[in-house]
Amino acid sequence: MGDERHGPRLSHDDLNRALLARQHLDVPRDATVLDEVRHLVGLQSQVPSSPYPALWSRLATFAPADLGDRLLDREVVRVATLRGTVHLVAADDALELTALARPGLATYLRSKNQHGTALAHVDLDDVERAARDLLAEPLTSVELGRRLAQRWEDVDPTHLAYAARCLLPLVQVPPRGLWGASGPGTTTTWTTAHAWLGRSDPVLDAVAHDADPDAVLAARVRLVRRYLAAFGPASVADAQRWAGLTRLRAAFDALRPELTTFTGPDGTPLFDLPDAPRPPGTAPVPVVLAGDFDNLVLSHADRTRVLGDVPVKSVVSVNGQVAATVLVEGRVAGAWTARPDGEDTVLVEVRPLGADRLRAPGVREGIEDRARSWVGCAWPHARARVVVHDASA
Repeated sequence: MGDERHGPRLSHDDLNRALLARQHLDVPRDATVLDEVRHLVGLQSQVPSSPYPALWSRLATFAPADLGDRLLDREVVRVATLRGTVHLVAADDALELTALARPGLATYLRSKNQHGTALAHVDLDDVERAARDLLAEPLTSVELGRRLAQRWEDVDPTHLAYAARCLLPLVQVPPRGLWGASGPGTTTTWTTAHAWLGRSDPVLDAVAHDADPDAVLAARVRLVRRYLAAFGPASVADAQRWAGLTRLRAAFDALRPELTTFTGPDGTPLFDLPDAPRPPGTAPVPVVLAGDFDNLVLSHADRTRVLGDVPVKSVVSVNGQVAATVLVEGRVAGAWTARPDGEDTVLVEVRPLGADRLRAPGVREGIEDRARSWVGCAWPHARARVVVHDASA
């Protein structure tokens, strides 16, 4: 078994099965959209449609309106938070998650990059106050930048609007984010989470401005606990990759009395909640079609637990696009797309990644079954045409 100085050694298969169980991809759950979004902490949503296949793949029953209605009744929101990217989060989590992300985003605005250079002589606190007042009512990014530029005439409006996005908890308001929505009303339109949700929290305002070390640590401890529930067992580096935060070790240290420790396949210490599910690495798992930008493949420094031998660049492109993936025996084996192809047909194309495991017995049937299920969910009046390419195509 080798060195187990941190606790029992877990194999790559053990970590894979634990991740699939935490992500509800081993057995779909009978849960509401709100409960699932809360459990996952957030679903990446820089592409507005991404959370739909993500939720469909995890819930026993799901229709696009189940998420759309929650966006409209403001129980969930799309807001920039983890890793500085737009995520779908529960309304109750929006202020805390954005507060944790803000200090790093503010630092980025003062770094050597295109935004930092353009804003070098701008008082960011003034930009924050001005943008908050302007965004009491929803504005598009273009309109927000234009209005801010009336005060900072020598700064490109794009940089000013980006600064507001980093400094404030900005919600993208519907109809953007609704399944199938198109047209002028779906242009990215922002308002503050405070205005959209009708709530504020002075403690979280202090966290956002890094003004109360005890409150910051308490919020980080809550974040780490929830990360482990949805993604563990994991290392400090794993949690930092997922959150886009640094210096999370202090939060792990504060949690140590209630955590179980393990030794990872490479000897790294891994931490977990004692009662969280950890099926054996031999536990059977179904064929899974995971959505694009799914945090399943983005939330660990060591991604071999789900990618196996598939290179990261095969799934995550140079410009940050993340493919929808096919999991066979728990590991990424292919990428898939689905698009309308005529008036009554949706074409689902699946391409192998790495060794062609899509031809293994029963796998093709599993892929076709899941593909038809997704088409029936997203385009209920269309017929699915599934094409599974071989490795030479």
